Amino acid sequence: MMGDLEKTREEIREIDEQMAALFQKRMEVVRDVADYKRERGLPVLDEEQEKKVLDRNTAFVTDAEIRQYYPMFMQEVMSISRKYQERLISGARVAFSGTPGAFAHIASKKIFPQGNCIAFSSFDEAYLSVVEGECDYAVLPIENSYAGEVGQSVDLMCHGILYVNGVYSLPVIHNLLAVPGARPEDIRMVISHPQALSQCQPYIRQHGYQEQTEVNTAVAAERVAKTGDPSVAAIASAETASIYGLEVLDHDINESRDNTTRFAVFARTQNELSTDRDENRFIMLFRVNNVSGALADALQVISRYGFNMNVLRSRPIKTTPWKYYFYAEVEGSPTSQDGRKMVRELREHCDMLRVVGQYIQGGDL
Repeated sequence: MMGDLEKTREEIREIDEQMAALFQKRMEVVRDVADYKRERGLPVLDEEQEKKVLDRNTAFVTDAEIRQYYPMFMQEVMSISRKYQERLISGARVAFSGTPGAFAHIASKKIFPQGNCIAFSSFDEAYLSVVEGECDYAVLPIENSYAGEVGQSVDLMCHGILYVNGVYSLPVIHNLLAVPGARPEDIRMVISHPQALSQCQPYIRQHGYQEQTEVNTAVAAERVAKTGDPSVAAIASAETASIYGLEVLDHDINESRDNTTRFAVFARTQNELSTDRDENRFIMLFRVNNVSGALADALQVISRYGFNMNVLRSRPIKTTPWKYYFYAEVEGSPTSQDGRKMVRELREHCDMLRVVGQYIQGGDL
């Protein structure tokens, strides 16, 4: 009996040895995955891809009783894979425009939790830092649900060379921040960005606060911290409070809970996606030929190939007065068979066309 057990254990040891070799081989390939994601500024976790792997691999287990345990085994393998990727990608340099604690900084940290976020004084400087290799990615706002598009970022897409490999939505939640020990009844004045003050007007009027403006919410928080005045509060994010040593006196003071800013991740290398995912989206910029009906013809091409535009906006060309280019966010893949045909035919009606990048819809932060 003991001999049979030793024989079985020896067989397990041989299998374990094979599994160890395969594990090492798998993790070596994971390095390539991490390299790909690092170059394009993609998040480590891809839930849709992991689900496909799990469903596909589980079907390989023919023993029904054993099959129920396989998903747990595979989920642990994928978890280890993610941790290894995070270690390989950690330290990526992420550019943003603004001050530590600003919403762009918060978005950058949420998208790249292991990254080294670096503040720049303008969108142009953050963008250029990636072009010149100083940073790996730039996280810039492209649209706010209240204020509309961020034209400066869209113009950088048009005239720059970087690609958009991700678009993420960050809810904008405003809070009342004050120095430690301050009480709500002490507050007489609030400081923040004009847009934040506007979005919190009912709350400000209700409490009878005076207002002062600042360049952004994080600078307002920094100013309150430096003054040390318990009668002055900043309107900013909860994350900003921890950065500048302030306390949150009141949460969620903005009028609407639907205020959201969308951020794009810019990278030097273009993203590549499977063409069969329903969540595929791409951004396209184009300028139609200066002939009658050119825009209608261009839109007809897009429609004929079955592509739905979620967004279509015009932007002025600053170097040419009264001339415009168009910004479109489109469902589907530009590298699919129909996508390639659509882009090729669309060029016949445009004197400029650029697919800025493609990404997976659903990046909520």
